Amino acid sequence: MTGIDLNSDLGESFGPWPMGDDVSMLSIVTSANIACGFHAGDPAGILSVLKEAARLGVSVGAHVGYRDLVGFGRRNMDPSSEELIGDTIYQIGALQGLATAAGTEVHYVKPHGALYNTIAQDARQAADVIAAIMAVDHSLVLMALSGAPIVEQARLAGLTVVCEAFADRAYHADGRLVSRRQPGSVIHDPERVATRMLRLVREGCVTAIDGTEIQLEAQSICVHGDTPAAVLIARSVRDAFINEGVELQSFVNG
Repeated sequence: MTGIDLNSDLGESFGPWPMGDDVSMLSIVTSANIACGFHAGDPAGILSVLKEAARLGVSVGAHVGYRDLVGFGRRNMDPSSEELIGDTIYQIGALQGLATAAGTEVHYVKPHGALYNTIAQDARQAADVIAAIMAVDHSLVLMALSGAPIVEQARLAGLTVVCEAFADRAYHADGRLVSRRQPGSVIHDPERVATRMLRLVREGCVTAIDGTEIQLEAQSICVHGDTPAAVLIARSVRDAFINEGVELQSFVNG
């Protein structure tokens, strides 16, 4: 692999409560998953992040989630199909409007938190999110967990899918992400993360939490923006790629 996309979850601050350093992250990543107000983010803050993304030429995606501000979208939910389709369409549409005002556009959809993990395996909720995306704009790309059943499900439905790997999250041997409730689920050492992602780009594999070697298809790598060392980790990964001749480019433009 000679090129890779680097993405981060941004726009998650809410009123006077900051979440992450969006300005610094936007100077590092090539794609930004922007909160849509259901799990985090407020319209004014989201618009500000979108304007900065437009200024820097960073590709924008809708980071849709469950209607769960209190739980930051990380609590499992079981909405009806009508609710989930409507909520997903609503969030994409809201971000599209703000993006237009900011001088950019929404190119892809990346579900957030519990919704992301649920639809990776749950065919019904996956179908609802897929249907919502198709109803808005079938040219929107879906960003999904590498190796999960939703990847093939979405492709069969006619969506373009970008497979994603996580720089700072631990994996189980079957390719699932380790729950944040478990020790070791989030990796905080920038050097370790960078070395791990270089290996993924070169060899297509990572070491699971139990020591198993697993293969991952990945066109994009996520560095979470809400961890204490987020900017250091993202910059470490970016610098390691550049030093090793790996081109950083958005999958939108690549």
